[in-house]
Amino acid sequence: MDGIKTASDVIELIKREKVEVVDFRFMDFPGLWQHFSVPAAEVSESTFERGLGFDGSSIRGWQVINESDMLVKPEPVTAFIDPFFKARTLVMICNICDPITGEAYTRDPRNIARKAEAYLKQTGLADTGFMGPEAEFFIFDDIRFDQNEHEGYYHIESNEGRWNTGRVENPNLGYKPRYKEGYFPVPPTDSLQDIRSEMMLTLEKIGVAIEAQHHEVATGGQCEIDMRFSPLLEAGDKMLKYKYVIKNVARAHNKTVTFMPKPMFNDNGSGMHVHVSLWKDNKNLFAGDGYGGMSEMAMFAIGGILKHAASLLAFVSPTTNSYKRLVPGFEAPVNLAYSRRNRSAAIRIPMYSPSENAKRIEFRCPDPSCNPYLAMSAILMAVLDGILNKIDPGAPLDKDIYDLPPDEAAKVPKTPGNLRDALNALAADHEYLLRGDVFTQDVIDTWINYKMKNEVQALDLRPHPWEFALYYDI
Repeated sequence: MDGIKTASDVIELIKREKVEVVDFRFMDFPGLWQHFSVPAAEVSESTFERGLGFDGSSIRGWQVINESDMLVKPEPVTAFIDPFFKARTLVMICNICDPITGEAYTRDPRNIARKAEAYLKQTGLADTGFMGPEAEFFIFDDIRFDQNEHEGYYHIESNEGRWNTGRVENPNLGYKPRYKEGYFPVPPTDSLQDIRSEMMLTLEKIGVAIEAQHHEVATGGQCEIDMRFSPLLEAGDKMLKYKYVIKNVARAHNKTVTFMPKPMFNDNGSGMHVHVSLWKDNKNLFAGDGYGGMSEMAMFAIGGILKHAASLLAFVSPTTNSYKRLVPGFEAPVNLAYSRRNRSAAIRIPMYSPSENAKRIEFRCPDPSCNPYLAMSAILMAVLDGILNKIDPGAPLDKDIYDLPPDEAAKVPKTPGNLRDALNALAADHEYLLRGDVFTQDVIDTWINYKMKNEVQALDLRPHPWEFALYYDI
């Protein structure tokens, strides 16, 4: 909230707004927001100094049971009034600390983002790394799924789904976006304008500046709401608020939202394109007179992302489902190249505005299943590695990559084909992430082991419904 900078500001806010409950929030390792609440009367200025305890062993990817005690320490600048709870509730995002040493916890994703910003300043290259994540999502009317020893299925329902043009709806009015044609007809085909506007205005009320909202390409309720760019840590905080508001506004309308990258077969998946620029003394260092109006620094930044793309994907496209999205033919950037305007490249240089302040690079591989703190920190570290080592990105690719002759297409490097390959790439290429102690070896190892055991290998063990169609009669 504007003007809230210190613990005393928060205490005054609690009194002024007649706050009854204070909610403390933090991010778990894979990327889900966690919280607990206390009566407002229990919060004093000393709370910000000493913190509040909780069981770290119950948080995914964190402490072992014999070292379970952890502390949350709230950040005053993150305070906002929750727009959904019945009781007047103040929310603050917290940092995680060790109760004995008082040191910031190395596996706290927000701490990694804080260290990434500190390392940026330490290099002297820039003082601010701006990130603008564009997260897409689906609004469904019903979702059912299960997996057990004798069955496995999912069932999606959407009043906008093109598959429902023949459904008896008494009456069925027929205005349902065609496959890959949801971007973006006016109502009545777009039935979600009002709910997106409510999401947008609710986000604005809690301090998340929004630039636009619209329907997206896929049928079945795919949407996008664009946040204004922010410094890395702030962008991570806002991404959590973004998901929270969108899910809860949808729930209030008896609908459900998913940020899963590829929930539907044979239509576009949901990405989270991330716009990146470095600034120093209020000057955009990525603006220049080179290709696409970019500076030499910006081109080296592109080189860093392309060099480390395979390992980056372990953080920016971190689910097995991510690689159902990263396939040719659905506007997905599977080719590791850069271009101005060309949306089939992994990195695009947006050409909407000639303004120096608008110059940035757009990394199109990330998706909204990521932990935003980890994803954007990893992107920044790849950018800095590219700049510090003057990594040449090579020539741009301004052709339609999907229409290239086979011999030319084969020369364009590709993204990993699955999460296992991305995690193996991270195991082989992570030195750039360790600089400045931003990511620790423990964080890298824990991420790889957690993802391999709980996602990659867990999926390997389970029969897929399509396997029955392929193999049942053999």
